[in-house]
Amino acid sequence: MQVFWISGDSPFPPARLAEPTESGFLAIGGDYSVPRLLAAYRGGIFPWATFAGYITWHSPDPRFVLLPGDFRMPKSLRRILKTHPYRITVDQAFERVISACASVPRADGGTWINDRLRRGYIALHEAGHAHSVEAWRDGELVGGLYGVSVSGVFCGESMFTMAPNASKCAFATLAPALFAAGCAMIDCQTRSDHMARFGASYIPRDEYLRRLEASAATGREIDWGALTL
Repeated sequence: MQVFWISGDSPFPPARLAEPTESGFLAIGGDYSVPRLLAAYRGGIFPWATFAGYITWHSPDPRFVLLPGDFRMPKSLRRILKTHPYRITVDQAFERVISACASVPRADGGTWINDRLRRGYIALHEAGHAHSVEAWRDGELVGGLYGVSVSGVFCGESMFTMAPNASKCAFATLAPALFAAGCAMIDCQTRSDHMARFGASYIPRDEYLRRLEASAATGREIDWGALTL
């Protein structure tokens, strides 16, 4: 397997050269600058972890995505949403959401959202490309998610919940609003039962890249300020 080294302003290799696995390991090095992150996501690549202090970059094959015509609302969650348990907002607490996501415990006791990554995505948010969705109860932030919006595609990164179904309610509110706004697909990156229940499924990486390129060619960008939740 060929692994590429990213340094300085060197460009990413094509995502199609990543290993053909669910990890899709492609390259190591680089930084979390806004130009670097935008180049990654526009090329179907994302940072996932660090190795010996260096950032690793990935493009899984197959890719787990939610397409507009495949979205479905679980019946149990539909009933919950009818009770309006949470107030759902957009971009009201990005820094708090990503910090809460970083605190979600993993099996190995660590987190892939380190301080460098967090600062990079906060800068990406300030540049208008990273967004958060929040779930509030009695004025307290109890759940949410964040991701990156490029080329008419939303790339989900992480979510957290501190109250029953809070992050699920946030996503279930966001997804239909994104598709109504013209979102070409929601990139879930790798499989989770959570996203599968909403209709997400695998597609080959080549198909994902074709869809991403086709959406980019339209010049379409999601107007997050106009989303109707």
